[in-house]
Amino acid sequence: MKFLGKMRNNLRNSLKNKRGQGATEYILLLVVVVGLVMLFKDKIKGAFSDKMANLEDGMKNVTTDMK
Repeated sequence: MKFLGKMRNNLRNSLKNKRGQGATEYILLLVVVVGLVMLFKDKIKGAFSDKMANLEDGMKNVTTDMK
């Protein structure tokens, strides 16, 4: 019975220990963000390509207007 009591106390103490909680939360947040990026990568690529095309067109217009 002493063994079970010690195990219960060790489990209780380890559940109260919050030292690694911050790192764990950051890792979980990173996993969620990477998962979302992988899930929506085609939409992100399309939006990025559209914005880059608009930027290129805008830059061409500025350079031709200055001549």
